[in-house]
Amino acid sequence: MHSFARLAAFAIFCGSLPALAAEPIRIGVDGPFTGGSAPAGLSMRNAAHMAAEEINRAGGVLGRPLLLIDRDDEAKNELGVQVAQELIYKENVVAAIGFINTGVALAAQRFYQEAQIPVIDNVAAGSILTHQFDDQPANYIFRNSAIDRLQAPLIVDEALTHQGLRHPAILADSTNYGQFGREDLEKVLALRGVKPVTEEKFNIGDTDMTSQLLRARAAGADVLLVYGIGAELAQIAVGRVKLGWNVPIVGCWSLAFSSYIDITGAAGQGTRMPVSFIQEPTNAKRRAFIEDYLRLYHPKFDRIETPSQGAQGYDSVYLLAAAIRQAGSTDGPKIRAALEDLHEPVEGVVKTYVRPFTKADHDAFTAENLVIGEVRGQQVVFAYEADRRRASGKP
Repeated sequence: MHSFARLAAFAIFCGSLPALAAEPIRIGVDGPFTGGSAPAGLSMRNAAHMAAEEINRAGGVLGRPLLLIDRDDEAKNELGVQVAQELIYKENVVAAIGFINTGVALAAQRFYQEAQIPVIDNVAAGSILTHQFDDQPANYIFRNSAIDRLQAPLIVDEALTHQGLRHPAILADSTNYGQFGREDLEKVLALRGVKPVTEEKFNIGDTDMTSQLLRARAAGADVLLVYGIGAELAQIAVGRVKLGWNVPIVGCWSLAFSSYIDITGAAGQGTRMPVSFIQEPTNAKRRAFIEDYLRLYHPKFDRIETPSQGAQGYDSVYLLAAAIRQAGSTDGPKIRAALEDLHEPVEGVVKTYVRPFTKADHDAFTAENLVIGEVRGQQVVFAYEADRRRASGKP
């Protein structure tokens, strides 16, 4: 067990003394805790442990403490496969949360499906993920994040409607995530009667986007619609400023990663993206979540590395706890059935979940759960006051 998991396990047990004698309920946490996608993985992991500790302090689930077991997949497909097998067959987890990267999820979640162990994707947004096993009698893959087909319309609407731009260029990385996102953007643009002036691809690790940017500028682009995993997006923002081309950037929610904000500095200001959670205390639940995260983990600039991903990881632990409690069992098929028909609302920090899943629909989010964020200073804030008021429960 990794040192973080050992420390977290100790804290969980110490926080739930009545449950010390009970066998813990083992839940896997699978994500990239190193590398370019680490801000999302770390935020999810940290917040998930916060939720588990809170649940354990309240007596656990079925009289048993939750024990989260972390594994770093480094955003690598082949390592994700190994992690899934280890969590299932060595650690004997009864459920899991994780999968930051669409490619890792596509490669690894089949092992959970075969083992009949529910997994909740917390970040991976490829629209196909919860439908990978539609041909099977039961589906064990759930998701508590915004799929690409929810993000793409908001990205396009922000560029075309709110900012009045008509000549988008699409820049997407070569991963499954980037290419699925590109396809979704194309479809939404086509419905609006708009064709991208150019479509450019880049690879993970690329540090110079000059050629892609020059082609976009030559094609007459007035906005860059971007889809990618992490730090490479920052090179787009920095590169366009070096070219003296201050065209707006609108794209997927990884633009809210701390890595993007820290690398771009002034070049990233004004970047917009759809997100599920803004680090503002718009209600008591969110205030407590933010304050506890900052107190426990002391992130740079008092900023949760990726607030949406942290909030989603936190909420997913509560969703699993509710399902296990309702099922009265840690049996995989029974947990799955409970997730598909949760009887009681689950109060989270993203939202209150009222029957978030059904047998036919394993995606918890709708477009109403997303707002447009904007990079200002060292934070992502509400781009629109109407979204802030809605998040605060005000008319």
